[in-house]
Amino acid sequence: MTSDVTTGSGQEAADFARRTSTGLLQRVEDRLRSLLSAERETWAEVDERAVIPVDALSEMIASGGKRIRPAFAIAGYLAAGGDPEDPGIVAAGAALEMLHLALLIHDDVLDDSSQRRGLPTVHVKHMDVHRSNDWQGEDRRFGEGVAILVGALALAYSDELMSEAPASALPEWHKLRSEVMIGQYADVHAAAEFSVDPRLSRLIAKIKSGRYTIHRPLVVGAKAAGRGDLAPAFAEYGEAVGEAFQLRDDLLDAFGDSADTGKPAGLDFTQHKMTLLLGWAMQRDEHIHTLITEPGHTPDEVRRRLLDTGVPADVEKHIDGLVERGCKAIADAPVDQVWRDELAEMARRVAYRNA
Repeated sequence: MTSDVTTGSGQEAADFARRTSTGLLQRVEDRLRSLLSAERETWAEVDERAVIPVDALSEMIASGGKRIRPAFAIAGYLAAGGDPEDPGIVAAGAALEMLHLALLIHDDVLDDSSQRRGLPTVHVKHMDVHRSNDWQGEDRRFGEGVAILVGALALAYSDELMSEAPASALPEWHKLRSEVMIGQYADVHAAAEFSVDPRLSRLIAKIKSGRYTIHRPLVVGAKAAGRGDLAPAFAEYGEAVGEAFQLRDDLLDAFGDSADTGKPAGLDFTQHKMTLLLGWAMQRDEHIHTLITEPGHTPDEVRRRLLDTGVPADVEKHIDGLVERGCKAIADAPVDQVWRDELAEMARRVAYRNA
């Protein structure tokens, strides 16, 4: 059975498309949970300690998340006419989410973040375990070591899951994985250097976040359905919407409420992340560099100074332009109108989210 949504009224087709996508996302969720449940059962027979890394991943899955990457892979697959009954797209979606878990866990170590989705991060939780048990060695070193290993386990599981996806999707998967790692390195390097370079900031936003979140998952889905010809249109859409996604992330970090985002506010400031928001602001006000790099200044001072530059408002306008560009890119794509509409709506959802 293929994803034929051209029959019936436009609303009926849209409803069918949405139900199909939702059903596949639920199957992704079930696949993730069943994999981790089976792994827990296997390792519980070995030693009670061996289940701890698996449990850490299960807890992250249970804590929520928007499942943006599987959602875009599924949209790309269905837009390309893929068969919703094929378990391969479910495996691909689960692989993308498992990779995302790995990157979040490692990101939290790199950023020294204490909270993720409203809960203690993996390294912080295990620092506390070490401390409360009065174990040998340094609690920080133990906690970060556990997080590195749990993240590596998620990477292993993501490859295992992707091995069940259509082989046609694998080249894009390999490109996605290496690209996001290089982007992560560039982000760390730029934070240490902390020089004003909006060109580099924009590049990092694209390869570390935008492509990995929107562009590549869409193409993974399309190629899994045998429609590699959709890659150019999805790339143009994904580059624009992916950049809008990252810029929203930058604004949420600077001005968002941690109760909504589930993580500490102002991490980009404390970790000296050279976001496009900060790069543009420091071009207008050199004092912002001092506020961020020298001790004694509060995040609220930085926020006030950023607002005074007018850059946050300019970033909002830039996001508007990116969403418009993404919608135009998909408007002429050789897919059913229902999927053009759905992808346009998805662009708006990720660009204007509040968490």
